[in-house]
Amino acid sequence: MRAVVSEIVLDCADPAALVRFWAALLGGEPVDRSPDWSYVDPPDFVRVAFQRVPEGKSVKNRLHLDLEAGDVDAAATWAVGLGAVRVGRIVTDDHGDFQVLRDPEGNEFCFVSG
Repeated sequence: MRAVVSEIVLDCADPAALVRFWAALLGGEPVDRSPDWSYVDPPDFVRVAFQRVPEGKSVKNRLHLDLEAGDVDAAATWAVGLGAVRVGRIVTDDHGDFQVLRDPEGNEFCFVSG
């Protein structure tokens, strides 16, 4: 027996706004299922959903998405134009480059190469 990921759900304050950011980033159309639940079905990724919760984000994410990019700096610059914020500088290690960013509600994600 094994489990299959059907969707990744992010807690947030404003699902309708956050789904639009992620739909622009990942591709696909934003869907508002209710005032408390929105999602995007990107063409090359698992569904990403956004659920309204009463409490705000107060600590670092326990889970984040790594998004592959051929040019990490260009991808990060594009994401910043959509509303993301860079966290530090691009890091280069034995596996390639990566850039940590935060979405408009502060959820961390990375662009990675390699």
